[in-house]
Amino acid sequence: MKLLPFLRPPTFRHGVHPDEQKAATAGLPIERMPFVEEYVMPLAQHIGAPARAIVEPGQRVERGEMIAEPGGFVSTAHHAPATGTVRAIDLRPHPSGRLQPAIVIGADPFSSQRLSADAQPLPKGLPGPELVRRIQDAGLVGLGGAAFPSHVKLQVPEGKKARFVMLNGCECEPYLTCDHRIMLERPRAVIGGLRLIMEQVGAERGYVGVENNKADAIEALRQAVGREGLPIEVFALQVKYPQGAEKMMIDAILRQEVPSGGLPLDLELLVNNVGTAAAMVDLVETGQPLIERVLTVSGDGVRRPANLLVPLGTSIEAVLDYCGGMLPETRQVLLGGPMMGMAQKNLDAPIVKGTGGILASLRPAPFIEEEPCIRCARCLEACPLYLNPARIALLAREERVPELSTYHAMDCFECAACSFVCPSHIPLVQLIRMGKAMVRQAAEAEAS
Repeated sequence: MKLLPFLRPPTFRHGVHPDEQKAATAGLPIERMPFVEEYVMPLAQHIGAPARAIVEPGQRVERGEMIAEPGGFVSTAHHAPATGTVRAIDLRPHPSGRLQPAIVIGADPFSSQRLSADAQPLPKGLPGPELVRRIQDAGLVGLGGAAFPSHVKLQVPEGKKARFVMLNGCECEPYLTCDHRIMLERPRAVIGGLRLIMEQVGAERGYVGVENNKADAIEALRQAVGREGLPIEVFALQVKYPQGAEKMMIDAILRQEVPSGGLPLDLELLVNNVGTAAAMVDLVETGQPLIERVLTVSGDGVRRPANLLVPLGTSIEAVLDYCGGMLPETRQVLLGGPMMGMAQKNLDAPIVKGTGGILASLRPAPFIEEEPCIRCARCLEACPLYLNPARIALLAREERVPELSTYHAMDCFECAACSFVCPSHIPLVQLIRMGKAMVRQAAEAEAS
């Protein structure tokens, strides 16, 4: 694929420019969080069918041992984040705000917390289908937030090709710097994971997209590519939100558009997160399944911002306590960034595979009374997919489901750029989310 020369850092059209707010953690190395007393592993931590528990209360488990098997093809396994005893399998608080089935593990305070003896490096030269199975059994998912099972992407459907593989290192959400630190501290693992994916799907070329506010990470990745002599290019992209959305990054680098309702694979392309690539290298080289992840703790409501390597299942409260706790004036805690993050009502909810950050704020999103739409078209100018957010929101209010599909409501990936710029304070992204749920319900009713 021939790329045209860029006169300035490439990007997509439209989008918004929220304050980056990354200075507090961008220069902080990743530190490992100590083990805590209890871990809660929800069975639903990824897109697709929830996993099925294969342990029982009272059973001893080793760190890295499988505790839940995949519930289907679009599903992954879960593993014990710490050596200990299964205390219960019941309903526990989930980051979604609901109670969800979860496996509760009490950590053994006298254990060295080494990986299970079953965790061994993968044999070299594994056949493609066997590697896909191992990745599913290791519980790997996309670590950029969507938590889509990684093995599904690596099994290219018959009749399709994946000539190109792209890694997403944009990290355009304000405050979050965990991907930045992974690229800076583990560039060879990131590039090694990209090479592994390319070999698995038979890709001829790889790309890495990184916003150009991470110049040190870009240089580290380029040096890693140079040492390996791989057909990989690292692109410094313009800083803009949502540059980290895969469709926007593809547009910026390849100047191609993923078709409505389609996937990057329709362009013979696969997209993965840089953290996912590094996790694949951990699996191949050490046999470690996905039992921990890097996340950013930031915001003006936490005493000590940090980039942490945290065992999955650790409670939000425990992570915040390790960072010195929250200030008394803290009013809101989000999982994720301020644009797409979800406010938490219960700090007992655990860190799950898709958690990229914890943001504690002294100033929660203010409740401002909604005003009538003034037809200013700012939401149209902000939307990176050229949708009409105001129209879709109106159709959702009036429950005009057939027209929601006509206006491509299902193409919206809920970046919230429209809500960010709306001068009338209309909850556009929330209304669009509601409209998408209506479309799905109508489709399910029709199918049944």
